[in-house]
Amino acid sequence: MRLVVAECAARYTGRLAAHLPRARRLVVVKADGSVLLHSDGGSYKPLNWMSPPCSLVVGEPDADQRAAGVTQVWTVQHAKSDDRLVIDLYDVHHDSAHELGVDPGLVKDGVEAHLQELLAAQIVLLGTGHTLVRREYPTAIGPVDILAKSPDGGTVAVEIKRRGDIDGVEQLTRYLELLNRDPLLSPVRGVFAAQEIKPQARVLAVDRGISCLVLDYDAMRGVDDVDSRLF
Repeated sequence: MRLVVAECAARYTGRLAAHLPRARRLVVVKADGSVLLHSDGGSYKPLNWMSPPCSLVVGEPDADQRAAGVTQVWTVQHAKSDDRLVIDLYDVHHDSAHELGVDPGLVKDGVEAHLQELLAAQIVLLGTGHTLVRREYPTAIGPVDILAKSPDGGTVAVEIKRRGDIDGVEQLTRYLELLNRDPLLSPVRGVFAAQEIKPQARVLAVDRGISCLVLDYDAMRGVDDVDSRLF
């Protein structure tokens, strides 16, 4: 992983156009090819990024850029689309590379991991006719909790949380963007599953075409016998 702290500006073109004016930022270049631009805020979410597969070319600035103080021009081009991120680097304050090795992946806490196990065993909760493909489906940006097939043969990606908030919807959105680039999986529909889903997260999920599923943990593990309830 390469970490660069520099005064920089960036221009993104592709599905839309976006511009980041000059400021001091952290640029992360990962071994999988992804490139992320971070500010000193906004939690974990980058200001802009490029997901793999993509290539990074470091070039020299032209005369006008050099006169403005640009020392390097990074062009990040996606291999399967017209998405492109161009980063103008001015003053570089830090530049280091680190070998992190193979990551064992996220180890989830007991309840969340058990919810995943239970839903995989009770995949019918997604709807009649759904079948399990696998748990912890690997992607370049992390494992998808559950990958399933719908009765019509479509792919379903499920993100599981104990408490579903906006961050969880954003995480699933990134998975869907990546999975839908795979012609063997596309189109991929998202399901956001949690014991409790916050209203703001539900609104965001619906706006992005993601279904919401509230999980009853006790009923799924057989502690709560729904047939014996009075109400």
